[in-house]
Amino acid sequence: MGKGWLVAVASSPDGRTLAAASSLGVYLYDAENLAEVRFLATDASVFAVAFSPDGRTLAAGAGDNTIRLWDADSGQLLRTLEGHTDWVNRLAFSPDGRLLASRAGGNTIRLWDVATGQPLRALEGHTFSVLSVAFSPDERTLASGSGDGTVRLWGVPR
Repeated sequence: MGKGWLVAVASSPDGRTLAAASSLGVYLYDAENLAEVRFLATDASVFAVAFSPDGRTLAAGAGDNTIRLWDADSGQLLRTLEGHTDWVNRLAFSPDGRLLASRAGGNTIRLWDVATGQPLRALEGHTFSVLSVAFSPDERTLASGSGDGTVRLWGVPR
């Protein structure tokens, strides 16, 4: 499937497209026949991919400490989010697609406004690397799991 080494995959909400994060960028595939649809080149390895709930935006966390947001249909780069100090390897959109949570090497999670690309908040409290992030269905809570053996629940700004 991917070219370079494959790190993560995500399925679009409609199940038609697969995004594959690789050491060369992001490959988009038709989920039915696995034909390559598009390649999104980056200057750094990509470690995480996530589709927005409406499937219009694709987020990719990279080894250059950034998150790139692309229009999932056209492949046009919408914006680049900067602020992490390590490679970004966990991503989660809120159910309404308004917010993006990211984790980059370590125990800090960042919340972003997807429409503007502005950082909203840094969440710190785990004593070891954060391994997962997920929003609650009502969008009021972000859960994070860590190698320190804890799960933390964070209030989400409205």
